[in-house]
Amino acid sequence: MAKTKTAFFCSSCGNESPKWLGRCPACGEWNTYVEEVTAREPKGNRVSFSTRPGGRHEAARPVVLSEIEQTDLLRIDMHYAEVNRVLGGGLVPGSLVLLGGEPGIGKSTLSLQLALQAKSLKILYVSGEESPQQIKIRAERLQERNDNCFILSETSLEAILDQMRRLNPQMVVIDSIQTLYTESIDSSPGGIAQIRECAALLLRYAKETLTPVFIIGHITKDGTIAGPKILEHIVDVVLQFEGDPNNIYRLLRSIKNRFGATSEIGVFEMRNEGLVEVANPSEILLSHYDEPLSGIAVGATIDGVRPYLIETQALAGGSAYGTPQRTATGFDIKRLSMLLAVIEKHLNIRMSAKDVFLNIAGGFKVSDPGLDMAVVAALLSSALDVPIAPDLCFAGEIGLSGEVRPASRTEARIGEASRLGFKKIVVSSYVRKALEKRSRPIEIIYVGRVEELVRKIFS
Repeated sequence: MAKTKTAFFCSSCGNESPKWLGRCPACGEWNTYVEEVTAREPKGNRVSFSTRPGGRHEAARPVVLSEIEQTDLLRIDMHYAEVNRVLGGGLVPGSLVLLGGEPGIGKSTLSLQLALQAKSLKILYVSGEESPQQIKIRAERLQERNDNCFILSETSLEAILDQMRRLNPQMVVIDSIQTLYTESIDSSPGGIAQIRECAALLLRYAKETLTPVFIIGHITKDGTIAGPKILEHIVDVVLQFEGDPNNIYRLLRSIKNRFGATSEIGVFEMRNEGLVEVANPSEILLSHYDEPLSGIAVGATIDGVRPYLIETQALAGGSAYGTPQRTATGFDIKRLSMLLAVIEKHLNIRMSAKDVFLNIAGGFKVSDPGLDMAVVAALLSSALDVPIAPDLCFAGEIGLSGEVRPASRTEARIGEASRLGFKKIVVSSYVRKALEKRSRPIEIIYVGRVEELVRKIFS
C-alpha cells in the first residue's frame, strides 16, 4: 500500500510543496497554499487505456517534423451551429473540453442537450451530482430522446473508467469534475490533488482512445473555475457559459481552444424546453417602437469576431438630491463617467448636475469601446429631448480630447447594419479613405469630433 503523506498545494496554479509557503514560487500569488493528505499510486501500476492485445502501452518515439503526415481534423458535428462555431467547426476526436459557468446558468442542460442531440454517437453521460431519475426528468422536459445515450451516476473515477472500457463510447460527458475522486489520492473530492489527478487520467483516456470528453467545472465566487489553474492548462478547450440568471439569454464563449479561434461566441435563449440557438442576435436585441423616442440609440458592436447591433437606452434628468446619481447596467460605470466628462467639456452641456441612467438592452454586458458613440448619442438625445432617427446606427470610440476614433473591424459593423435594413451609420472620419473604395447600400456619415456628431445628428 502506498505511504500516506501530507503535502501543500497552491490553489492558483497547483504547485506542490512539502511545507506551507506564504508566497507561491511558481505563480507569485500570496496565501494560496492549502494542506491535503495524499497517497500516490506506485509508478509501476500505470493505467493504460490501449485497445491493443494485452493492453500494453507502447512507448512513444521521437519523429522528425518533416516525417509527420499532415491530416485534416475530422470534426464531429454537435448538431448546434452555435456550439460548432465556438469549437471552431465541430468537436475534435480525442479532445478534452472544459465547460464552466455560474450555478444555475445551464451547464448541465447544455451538456445533456448535446448528448441527446448526437443520436449517431454512442455517448456515456456521467453525473456525480444527480441520480438517473433526475436526469430522466430533465430529458423529458427537453423533449429529446436518444437510445444511444447511456446514463451513469458515479463519482469513483476507477469505476467510471471501467465502464468506459466495457461500453467503448464515442463521446463522454462528466458532470462535474469537482465530484470525482480517484483512489490513488487519499483526499476528499473537489480537492486540488483530486481534480488534477482526475483531469490527467481523463486526458490520457481521451488521447489514447481518441474519444472526446466533456467535463463540467464549477466556478468560485470571483468567477474563476474552481480547482488549480493547471486544470485549464491540461484541457484542450475551455468554454465559459455566461449570462444573467434573471435574463433569458446566454453566451457560450471560448476562453482557450487549441483547435480554433478563441474569439468566437454562441448565443442561446433559455426557454422551458431548454436552450434554443439564437442565429441572429441583432434582431432580438433591437426594439421596434411606433414612434421615435428620445434617449435611444443603436450601436454596432463586436464580441470576439461576431458583429451585432444592440440598443443603448439613456435617461438624463435633473437631480433631485445634492449628489447626482450614475447608474449603468451592462456598461462600465467608469467609462460612462469619462464620456459624461467629455460631453460637458467639449459640448458645454452640464451633465454633472443631472442624474444619468444607462442600460444595454437584452441584459448583455458590453466592453467594446466601439459602442462609445452610441452611448454618447443616447445621452445627448435624452438631455436635449430629441429622438434619433430609427434607421440610424453608430460605430466609433470617443477619446478624451473629444475625437471620434475608428472602431475595430468597422467594415463588419457596417455590413451588419446594412443587412438589418439600416439606412445610415455614423463612423469615424479616420476610416474615410479605406471605406470610400467601394459602394454600399447604406449611407456612411463621417464625424471626427463630438461637436460634428451634434451638428450632423441633432441639427
